[in-house]
Amino acid sequence: MPAPATEAQHDPYAALRIANFRDYLIGSTLALVGRQAVVAVAIWQVYAWTHSSAMLGLVGIINVLPLLALILPAGALADRYDRKRLIAWGTACLCGLNIALAVLAIAHEAVPALAPLRWGNALLQHLAMPFERHADPATLRFDQPALSLLFLLLIAHACVRVLIWPARGSITPLLVPAEALGNAITWNTSAFELATITGPAVGGMLIDRVGFPIVYAGGAVLEIGFLVLLRPVRYFVAPVRSAARRTWGEVLAGAEFIWKRKVMLGASTLDLFAVVLGGTTALLPVFADQVLHVGPTGFGWLRAAPSLGAFSMAMWLAHRPPLLRPGLALLWSVAGFGAATVVFGWSHWFWLSLVALFLTGALDNISVVVRQSLLQFMTPDELRGRVTAVNQIFVGSSNEIGALRAGLSAALVGPVAAVVWGGLGTIAVTAGIARAVPALRSLRSLKDLRPAP
Repeated sequence: MPAPATEAQHDPYAALRIANFRDYLIGSTLALVGRQAVVAVAIWQVYAWTHSSAMLGLVGIINVLPLLALILPAGALADRYDRKRLIAWGTACLCGLNIALAVLAIAHEAVPALAPLRWGNALLQHLAMPFERHADPATLRFDQPALSLLFLLLIAHACVRVLIWPARGSITPLLVPAEALGNAITWNTSAFELATITGPAVGGMLIDRVGFPIVYAGGAVLEIGFLVLLRPVRYFVAPVRSAARRTWGEVLAGAEFIWKRKVMLGASTLDLFAVVLGGTTALLPVFADQVLHVGPTGFGWLRAAPSLGAFSMAMWLAHRPPLLRPGLALLWSVAGFGAATVVFGWSHWFWLSLVALFLTGALDNISVVVRQSLLQFMTPDELRGRVTAVNQIFVGSSNEIGALRAGLSAALVGPVAAVVWGGLGTIAVTAGIARAVPALRSLRSLKDLRPAP
């Protein structure tokens, strides 16, 4: 007679034993490495050309506007059309944009100062200067004609990423059996964190050694690698297509679904405000340059430290049974994230800053796993694309609005104060959500959750 299942029999590699998921995960990770490197290097390139903290906030704006405009229709597309095909088309477009970024990085000195480019730079300067109260205006530069072209390519890059986000976020349940879904979610977060470790660190190191163009070109090669691995992937579970009419009610069905489920709403709201207030990524070029004095290589490691912590936590979670009290774990991890952010803001030692950022990533990963598990376990497949789209509004807008908040706050009061007060705000928001959503505190094991009607 077989022995009953125990925690010791937990298989941490259950999802990786499924070839379709494994191939998709490897290819997706390769593409994410390239995307993280491209985004990190583009942030450094903007700062190198302008020396403006406010411009780092504007990079956040150009990422969040496409998100707010396109993510809900993108979710409806993911529920109506083949998700694998949508991912493939988007990946091919990103490959082309990376090549364009490489060409611009090579030939930027030859870009003529045409009137539209001068007007674009003047607009960027007009938007940035009211917030630049902490920097010497003589050190700020807006005279590089290619700056406007760089922003246009970054906007296009953001639009394509938004259009394929819901398809990427909702394809995993189609690649594995139900009993392996929780393990697949954990490995997905591990792969994401591995990509965000490798991409920024390698990108930052390559800036000094080979320059911007090689990083952008490398991102294009990795997107091609994803396309090659994606082609033979087959669904394990047949997708359920949405048969609803093409109306705004259909597009907004994901928002209605989350609104009626307070546990999901509370978890997503907590992430939104925690990252808006406690996010530090946009200010890392400023800390590397002005506070810690470690240059682009140090910036690469600062950018990678949160992901190294998140990857370490993801690996630990993958090798242990599911969390018994995920709601409490979520609340305590976000509060700890805020505390570690405060330590980073106060630190003037490179090693302490790395430790603090490592802890922010490790604690944030617990939040990611719990929220993604709630999303995948509680959502029926015909709604997963639209619910994922709404979740991406919380996740994506929090990152980009957080970048805007950090950049403008740093320009007004300095980078240290901007980070410290943001971390304290994260702790306060966590306390408020814990009080407002008691169901989150009492949430039991995720493995007992089922799709809601």
